[in-house]
Amino acid sequence: MDKPKRKILVVLSEYGYWGEELVGPLEVLDAAGYESVFMTPFGKRPRALPPSYEPGFWDPPLDKVVTDEYYANLTKAVDTSDRLTNPINLADWFPQRPYFNSANFGHALEDYYTKRDSCWNDLKQYDALLMVGGSGPMIDMCNNQRLHDVILGFLHHNKLIAAECYAVTCLAFARDFVERKSIINGRHVTGHAIEYDWLDGTGVLGIDANFHWAFYPLEHILRDAVGPQGQFHGGVGRTRSTILDYPFLTGRSTQDSRLVGELMVEVLENGLQRYGW
Repeated sequence: MDKPKRKILVVLSEYGYWGEELVGPLEVLDAAGYESVFMTPFGKRPRALPPSYEPGFWDPPLDKVVTDEYYANLTKAVDTSDRLTNPINLADWFPQRPYFNSANFGHALEDYYTKRDSCWNDLKQYDALLMVGGSGPMIDMCNNQRLHDVILGFLHHNKLIAAECYAVTCLAFARDFVERKSIINGRHVTGHAIEYDWLDGTGVLGIDANFHWAFYPLEHILRDAVGPQGQFHGGVGRTRSTILDYPFLTGRSTQDSRLVGELMVEVLENGLQRYGW
């Protein structure tokens, strides 16, 4: 009897994702026969950031090419296909937590938790969560309370939670509304090291502006979030930095993308619990 097909919930920004950070793991998941279901914050079709499908794109902080022809072409193929056309609308699925000073806050909060519990039950159909990086997530994913609740739901079910690049910030900010302690406190994670932060030219789709630098130093956020009992692994000077501290799988940047997919398969098929530290 054939095993049920694995199902992965993939979250993408509506302000631009980095191509390889989607297609790197996606190619591996496809080859494994997994089904990938896509979701965006408000149901808008996601698009790849232009540098991520520009062959030969030179990354100033790394001082090297980070978009090779293979992944540029694969990004274009996925980005122009029908695969991303009708993503799940997170805002239509998960409830918004009420304002503390809103009318009937007590009843509204009870209704919120009831609806969230129902959404958490919906998550049982998925085997893992994958949050794709790029500059876009800094706008509509990292401090998105609904997405935090998705993450908490996967954690509640003890299911794999993978995040790449700036999407790792979602893990730092996801926390129980009452306890308010980061879910990665005491854990091992990686993320964009400060040595590799962009100093000029950071852009996103849909906003005509040069933000000059990343919106925040992710390394500092992650170091504070993991606390003294955890550890941030920057992997500075190393080509890749990928850390698995189950149920959390984090990849620092573009070069980690395919390995993130490979480790997801290792976790789901062989029970891998730890990697990279």
